[in-house]
Amino acid sequence: MENSYRFYRNTACQYFPCHKVQKEEEFNCMFCYCPLYLMDDCGGKFRYSNGIKDCTDCLLPHRPNGYDYINLKIMEHNRKKK
Repeated sequence: MENSYRFYRNTACQYFPCHKVQKEEEFNCMFCYCPLYLMDDCGGKFRYSNGIKDCTDCLLPHRPNGYDYINLKIMEHNRKKK
């Protein structure tokens, strides 16, 4: 995928890729820090370690469609708050 407002790969980052993946060319760095981290129902693969949310095994924000997923999840969360 090409870099755009929905997908960005920072291969110059010293941590790239920050998760183990099969296809580095599909790794999306757009959300280096996941905006869904504080949500209990984020939909990602996480666990709690000593009371801290550990998202090491989660690739939701790093998939090519991560941008769309995150925006939909935020809109859904905001609708529930009303």
